Amino acid sequence: MTALAAHPRQARPGSERQDGLALTYHRLMLVMLVFAGITVLIVGRLAYLQISTDRSDGQSTANPLLPPRADIVDRNGVPLARTIEAWSIAVHPRKVIGDPAALATKLAELMPERSVAEYRRLLTADKNFAYLNRRAVPELVAAVNALGEPAIVFDREPERLYPQTGLAAHVLGWTDFDGNGVSGMERILNDRLTDPELRGSPVALSIDSRVQAAMESALGAAVAKHSAVGAAGIVMDARTGEVLAMASFPTFNPNAAGQSPPNAQYNRATMGVYELGSVFKPITVASAIEAGVITSLAKRYDASSPIAIGRFRITDYKGQNRPLTVPEILVHSSNIGTARIADEMGVERMIAAFRKLGFDQKAHIELAEKSEPLFRSDWSRATVLTSGFGHGIAITPLHLASAYSALVNGGVWRPATMMKIAPGKAPQGRRVFSEETSYKIRQMMRLVVLHGSGKNGEAIGYRVGGKTGTAEKTSAGGYSGKVNVSTFASAFPMDDPRYVVIATLDAPKATADTFGYTTAGWTAAPVVSKVIGRTGVLLGVIPDERKDINVDNLLPLIGNPKR
Repeated sequence: MTALAAHPRQARPGSERQDGLALTYHRLMLVMLVFAGITVLIVGRLAYLQISTDRSDGQSTANPLLPPRADIVDRNGVPLARTIEAWSIAVHPRKVIGDPAALATKLAELMPERSVAEYRRLLTADKNFAYLNRRAVPELVAAVNALGEPAIVFDREPERLYPQTGLAAHVLGWTDFDGNGVSGMERILNDRLTDPELRGSPVALSIDSRVQAAMESALGAAVAKHSAVGAAGIVMDARTGEVLAMASFPTFNPNAAGQSPPNAQYNRATMGVYELGSVFKPITVASAIEAGVITSLAKRYDASSPIAIGRFRITDYKGQNRPLTVPEILVHSSNIGTARIADEMGVERMIAAFRKLGFDQKAHIELAEKSEPLFRSDWSRATVLTSGFGHGIAITPLHLASAYSALVNGGVWRPATMMKIAPGKAPQGRRVFSEETSYKIRQMMRLVVLHGSGKNGEAIGYRVGGKTGTAEKTSAGGYSGKVNVSTFASAFPMDDPRYVVIATLDAPKATADTFGYTTAGWTAAPVVSKVIGRTGVLLGVIPDERKDINVDNLLPLIGNPKR
């Protein structure tokens, strides 16, 4: 029987290859479908988050192109504070492979702010991480890196830089290592400076860096010359309340605030509470005119003999020993005459006058560093009399600057501000003196500089008016007869007042060219003269000796001296 066998079917050439390609194609399609599905899920999730996320707080995702903290600039755009990238140097103590003792010695040589023992403790500490130096300069980073210790690491972190170094230090304040404002405007503006929506735009302060530099230079020179314990200086726009300069001595560098002594960080312009003496006399006179106590500047007050108050007596420094007109009381700075005016005012009207000027509360300004004035709640007749010439009541230089702005600007008190005010946007303020009273005070302040104790405060062509104030400094045993707080409060130009300038020296000492005097006319007034002379043109006031406020009607009331 013959058997039939089926011959196997031979595969066509290339069929296996086609099957492999088809399988690969199907696998690729599957991968693409999976990828597309994942993509759809991601896009869907993002869309859901975009729709459902609560954005009511106004915050947005941080923009890495923006600085972590906005710049602070002066009124002209000059940078006062900005954020840069700095180096930090740290160590992982558990990973140190070199000799800790030898490494500690080398680190102490490069970074002497710590001792060898302190570095050794850091290098052998039982922890994962410790800073060795923050805000390090590149040269230091390179030198530490050259030590070759792998456990020492370097990183970049934001650093707050104050490019003008110590300029306006008490105004600016400083930030901590985490970038949070600690004091000054850095503290007050902290939320604004770190707001993701706003930090790309700088914040403009009222400060004019040119005026600030002039004030710091003149005030610092006076502190050094007179070996003063401290000093404060202010330049204020009398029409808006903007502070163009605020200086305090001793001072500090905000780039290294932690290395300065505590007393250097004390802002005497807003925290120094002083009995300021005779600079109160124009305020007393203006208040008396407003109250109807002084109905004529020709009215005379008896200054021929001291006023007895208990076992004390009110006397004049250089007494005229005769009845004085109102202008003469200011020109000759008569304590007796001013006390008699205050006596006629009485308790209630004197308290009301000072309260209108804010002397019973902290100074009105954004800064948190400010002190309560010493304003008595129980006023005796002695308090009334002495407050008229600046004793028995203690305020800050900033209180005084705001009060003098009201005296000369037409009678309107406005709060001081460290923020730049747009033209025409000054606060309305409150009227405390009439325009007529303000004009009379300006006339008499000009006479003080022309013929009285303020002669050294004159700046030729700028028509300066002002009042000196020399107060005996208080101590544990009462008033010191040898230590003064000397102040010159001024404004210019008196024919159209624009700016108030205040200088206060705490415990100045006499020098040869002051002929043994420590009074304000010899110590504080020259500071104001220098500041006005250096900054008047910068502030838009052109010196002109042909212009001046007309004081002809008052000259007969002060003996008609030669102009």
